[in-house]
Amino acid sequence: MYLLGIPLLLIPFAIYNIMAFILGMSFTETVFEVPMLSRAVLAVTAGDLLVMFAILLLYVEILKATRLGSRAILDHVLSLVLFLFMAAEFMTVAQAATGTFLLLLLVSLLDVVAGFSITIQTAQRDLSVGGVERMG
Repeated sequence: MYLLGIPLLLIPFAIYNIMAFILGMSFTETVFEVPMLSRAVLAVTAGDLLVMFAILLLYVEILKATRLGSRAILDHVLSLVLFLFMAAEFMTVAQAATGTFLLLLLVSLLDVVAGFSITIQTAQRDLSVGGVERMG
């Protein structure tokens, strides 16, 4: 599967940019409301849905990080590149200076850190199982 090498967090990043730049949508508009048992009403915004979607994709990205090989390394490098692009956009583009984008940036950072950490731990475990002693 060729899509395994593509960072899935590219999808919410693209959706954000489409909503912000092409459609001119606000991320604070209520999409739907959920009545709670306390009689309060939870207003779910477009930004909330986008962040929830990104968190679900982060779970899949973490699962992808457990595999080894050149494709996994490429996936981590592309995730890092995506994070750097997102950070640059956050710092330089006015439409990206929102709480929603900040949370997407944080999810992307967690993807990068978790991906490299899991891959390093998995590689060290495979080395120690294969008969080579682990350093440190």
